Amino acid sequence: MSPNKSYRVLFLCTGNSARSIMAEALLNHRAQGRFEAYSAGAAPAGQINPCALETLRTQYGIDVPHARSKSWTEFAGQNFDFIITLCDKARESCPVWPGHPITAHWGSPDPAAIVGPAKKVRDGFRNVASQIAARINLFLALRDDQLDELRIREIGYSGKKE
Repeated sequence: MSPNKSYRVLFLCTGNSARSIMAEALLNHRAQGRFEAYSAGAAPAGQINPCALETLRTQYGIDVPHARSKSWTEFAGQNFDFIITLCDKARESCPVWPGHPITAHWGSPDPAAIVGPAKKVRDGFRNVASQIAARINLFLALRDDQLDELRIREIGYSGKKE
């Protein structure tokens, strides 16, 4: 990879309201231009879950005022280096992307599905964000030559269903 090119990553989830939004923000914040992250959903919720935005702001100091829930059709025909699904539904219905991107699945529970007291919901969002952040840290630790030769099962697929 040339020093002026960055890897393009698309994070996919069903609703694009929590997990994929947090992944996009975390990677863009930590990548220092090495990656360009985007997110989308198969059936976008139409709005970002406020707990996702609160978690990014309070746990990571990241503010994403222009984030929005969007469909993956918005990215149809675009080339990406990596497509990373964050929920089983998105993995199962993921379209074929041009350019033969490397695909991976980083499944985690849907924090937007947590019901109960506010503390339980906040803790759920923090836990999922921590899982995503840990995977992103490992991803960022890979050298460009390792990224170029990466195989899907080497970057976080545990083999377990959500």
